[in-house]
Amino acid sequence: FLHLLTELMTRRVLKFTFFLNRHQVLRINAESEEHIQLLKELEDDEGWELDFWTHPASTDLPVDVHVPFASLHAVKDFLQAHKIPFHVMINNLQELLDEEQEGLELSAMQERNARSFNFGAYHTLDTIYSWMDTLVAAHPNLVSKVQIGTTYENRPMYVLKFSTGGNKRPAIWIDAGIHSREWVSTASAVWMADKMAKDYGVDPSVTSLLGQMDVYLSIVTNPDGYAFTHTSDRMWRKTRSVNPGSVCRGVDPNRNWDAGFGGPGASKNPCSDSYHGPLAHSEIEVKNVVDLVQSHGNFKAFISIHAYSQLLMYPYGYSCTSVPHQAELDSVGRSAVQALSSLYGTTYKVGSICKIIYQASGGSIDWSYDVGIKYSFAFELRDTGRYGFLLPANQIIPTASETWLGLKHIMEYVRDHPY
Repeated sequence: FLHLLTELMTRRVLKFTFFLNRHQVLRINAESEEHIQLLKELEDDEGWELDFWTHPASTDLPVDVHVPFASLHAVKDFLQAHKIPFHVMINNLQELLDEEQEGLELSAMQERNARSFNFGAYHTLDTIYSWMDTLVAAHPNLVSKVQIGTTYENRPMYVLKFSTGGNKRPAIWIDAGIHSREWVSTASAVWMADKMAKDYGVDPSVTSLLGQMDVYLSIVTNPDGYAFTHTSDRMWRKTRSVNPGSVCRGVDPNRNWDAGFGGPGASKNPCSDSYHGPLAHSEIEVKNVVDLVQSHGNFKAFISIHAYSQLLMYPYGYSCTSVPHQAELDSVGRSAVQALSSLYGTTYKVGSICKIIYQASGGSIDWSYDVGIKYSFAFELRDTGRYGFLLPANQIIPTASETWLGLKHIMEYVRDHPY
């Protein structure tokens, strides 16, 4: 075992070139509109290479910023000079990354030795894709792996289709990992896929649901970005497409949908993490989903799983006006969160994207709602910032289990309220 551990440590040191040593994540608490504006200016300043994990929007919400070591003094001086309260939330980002990487390597070795899949671990894209084949082989009459297209870098894009037969039956769309660094969303989707397959024929509610509807589950909705978070940059969020005329790659795939495209809360700058892209559906990964949903024509719910912040949201993001079904969506969301919280007492907020976090244009659930899919929701999973995007693997199964209860509540509601 010691030999394995030594090999592990050596490989980790050789593999990791992030050099995020002494990088910190600061939690900033804006107390006025003036503070918000100053933080927005900070966000637009490329010189300091700041990575905003959450964005300045209102005095109700903290702003989490990953600050490179080279900019730490300047950023802290700036905040102090303007009397903007902050504290260090993650003291050394590299330590968390090292722990995560050790866990990945150790878990991969244990899985190889035991020839089993550990749902309480994070996995690479290839491992997830081959696990999908295992799931299909174990449940051939229920689950199929459907390729809905390829990515910018020519990887296959797969969804798992849960169906008990019939053609173009009323369907539910669920996606995870559209932002590649949100690993817990993908890991939770893997656990929930396994849960749904095993519960069919055992849990009356899952059996009834799949007796009447199909479920399409996209576990890795940004495969290129996800692969990149494993090989090069753990904090990568966007796609990996080349932006002509810019050295910066990628588009935010959740600002690229044809719903208020290019409006507030999306950036025109290709170097920004929230760059909306040259035009709506420019990203092949987004277009693949759009084409599937439109050609199918009978989706009744569209649910997108993100991390982090512990929120359950409904449209709109691109506008702060209420949608026609606001009261119903709010009520369904609140009941879903009640079901979710029943397991571990995890607290979630419910509301429209614009009102609960910030205005954000070009988002997937705004698009799905606007094309007529009434039950459009987005989850932001654990946590509320202690670990942010680096949620420890020991929280995967608790996160997935509680989220499943909320998700199942929404699916049951959709089944019982046809339209």
